[in-house]
Amino acid sequence: MTVTVGVAGLWEAEQLADVAAVTFPLACPPGSTRESIDAFVADVLSHERFGDYLSDPGRTILAARENDSVVGYAMLVHGDPADPALAAVVAHSPTMELSKLYVLPGHHGGQVARALMTAALEHASATGCAGVWLGVNQENARAQRFYAKNGFEIVGTKTFTVGTEVHDDYVMERAL
Repeated sequence: MTVTVGVAGLWEAEQLADVAAVTFPLACPPGSTRESIDAFVADVLSHERFGDYLSDPGRTILAARENDSVVGYAMLVHGDPADPALAAVVAHSPTMELSKLYVLPGHHGGQVARALMTAALEHASATGCAGVWLGVNQENARAQRFYAKNGFEIVGTKTFTVGTEVHDDYVMERAL
């Protein structure tokens, strides 16, 4: 399997949304309701929203592709956190948020997540960032282990709303 990672194009909005609809529920805590997950996917991860994200100069979406199919993606949000509570725990500035990093289930444990992470960190470094931060659900031990292996450390907590549910996340950060 040959996987390539590069900046996603507007023409890939539908594929990215389809990957998001499959992968986002896998990162939610076990008690999350289907209704809340579906509402989040419809509001935040729709084809239309990915079109908005891909057109936003403050965001970069990296797509992992196998042949012509998107098998994972990472979304980077440029700039320091606007939320004062987040800004207080994020030590490196300028910084970039790794907002999303998702890989289709058939590609877990392989090279796709590592390739996306490498590309995300290289992009942040190339744009002059001193660090990268992210939020990860406190019950998602698998993701936490992956981020820790990639140099991220827990620096704080925040909440994350999925539909009508409020979840607890760790804020993790790494220096570049």
